[in-house]
Amino acid sequence: MTCPAKRKLLIDYRNFCNDAAGLGILFRPSDENMMVCEAIIFGPDDTEWESGIFRLQMEFSDDYPIDPPKVRFLTTMFHPNIYADGKICLDILGNAWTRAYGVLTALTSI
Repeated sequence: MTCPAKRKLLIDYRNFCNDAAGLGILFRPSDENMMVCEAIIFGPDDTEWESGIFRLQMEFSDDYPIDPPKVRFLTTMFHPNIYADGKICLDILGNAWTRAYGVLTALTSI
């Protein structure tokens, strides 16, 4: 594996496995393409999303971590920052992204 984006994604996955316990978030690369990943966020207790299960897709380019992943909800959501096609309006997934961020930062921000 020579692609820096894939190396960074593997590091992110390892960090996620070590640090995400108890956050109510699951993350795993697709079996067919590790640059396309699935995530599940479980609705936090004592919120209007409690008991919800929200599926997301994350796509990473060859320029990751310089460029942020493209993230969209697969679960239909009614929220002012989520478009009808599932894309998310969140500054950390756009112009506020830095290469220091990773998968865990993106998912906890969502």
